[in-house]
Amino acid sequence: MSAPDPWFELRRYTQARIGQGRAGCATPTAAQLEFQLAHALARDAVHQPWQVGDFAEALAANGWQTLRLATPIHSRQHYLQRPDLGRVLDQTSRDRLQKLDLPAADVALVVTNGLSSAAVEQHGLALLAAIVAAYAKCSLSLGPICLVPDARVAVADEIGALLGAKLAVILVGERPGLSAADSLGIYLTYAPQPGRTDAERNCLSNIRPPAGMSYTAAAAKLAYLSCQALQRQLSGVALKDDTDDIAIAAAPGRANLKPLS
Repeated sequence: MSAPDPWFELRRYTQARIGQGRAGCATPTAAQLEFQLAHALARDAVHQPWQVGDFAEALAANGWQTLRLATPIHSRQHYLQRPDLGRVLDQTSRDRLQKLDLPAADVALVVTNGLSSAAVEQHGLALLAAIVAAYAKCSLSLGPICLVPDARVAVADEIGALLGAKLAVILVGERPGLSAADSLGIYLTYAPQPGRTDAERNCLSNIRPPAGMSYTAAAAKLAYLSCQALQRQLSGVALKDDTDDIAIAAAPGRANLKPLS
C-alpha cells in the first residue's frame, strides 16, 4: 500500500489548488470541472454590469444619502481597455460636485464595482452598514455615498478633493482569482487629491465572509486606520494596521506571559 500524499492534508489550510490528485498522467475529472467553473465565475464577475440603480434604491431604503456619478467609460470592454479613464470623473459629474453646497465631511465614501460586480452585489450593502456603524462610534462624519460604476481606485481622490473631505475611502470589487470571484477591497487615502500614488493609500483586501475577512472586522480596521490617519495626518506605507497587536496585548493573561529564555 502506498503512503498517503501529504499534500492532501495541507489542503485544509489553503484555498490554493494543491493536492488535486491525478488520473494517470492527467488531472482528475472532478478537479478539472472545478477549475473550469472557477474560471467561468471569474470571467462572469469581470464582465457582469453593476445594477447600480437597484443598489442606490437599497441605500435609500436605509436612509443613506447617495450621489450617482460616472467616469468617461461607456462599456465593460472599454473599462478593461482604458484603465486611465476609470480613474477620473466625467465632466458632468465633476461639475455636479463642484456645485454642491455641502459641509465638508471627515470621510468621502465611494463605491464602485471595479473588476468584480459580483463582489459589490453580494457584499456591498452589508459592508457599508458595518462601516457606517463603525464610523458613528468614533464620531467621524460622512458625506453622501458616491456610486461610480466602472471606476478605478484613484477616482476616490478626485471625489474626496471636490467634496473637501479629509479622507477618501473607496469600496471596490477586486480582480477575481480562481479561488475568489466575489472579493471586495477597501482603499483609504488621507488628504485626497488627484495624483496620489498607491504608496499613499492603505488597503484592506479579501472581504468576503465566510471565506475571507468579515464585514465587522473590515469596518473596525477601517475605522482604526481612519482615526490614525487623521491624528497622524498621513496614510499609506507610513501608516500600519496595529489592531492585531493591540488585541494580543489586551488579551486576558497577557501580563502573565514571560519571555522565553
